[in-house]
Amino acid sequence: MESLDQRLVELLSEDSSAPISELAAALETPASTVHQRIKRLEAKGVITGYRAQIDQRSVGLSLHALVSLTPIDPARPDDVVERIRPIGEIESCWSVAGTESYIIKVAVSEPADLENLLARIRFEANVSTRTSVILSTAFESRQAQIPKEN
Repeated sequence: MESLDQRLVELLSEDSSAPISELAAALETPASTVHQRIKRLEAKGVITGYRAQIDQRSVGLSLHALVSLTPIDPARPDDVVERIRPIGEIESCWSVAGTESYIIKVAVSEPADLENLLARIRFEANVSTRTSVILSTAFESRQAQIPKEN
């Protein structure tokens, strides 16, 4: 990736709503060039989208947890993802190597909601669960450092 594109991606990952004029000033590049570069990065699939980040506590989702899922019957077809996809409290789902098959991140309002959600997940997906409640978040969703070209 060209260094200008790399710097542009870094700036957008810090603030995807930054105006093109602000990005152009930071990159010391004409706004028309920045606009063209953004469109090209979107077309190439480097930039896959933009989203608003919501303060979940302000909308009542104050309890977050990581839940490991292990199929009860490993001989059955692996359809866990399809079974849990409709459950709206699940924010993320990762397939992992190790004892568990999946780790999910969930957000709910209170402990009773987490208890009910875990029961629903166990029933729907036919899995056992192991749960770690998140007490605080030092950082999250930061972009990995983009390797520099040699």
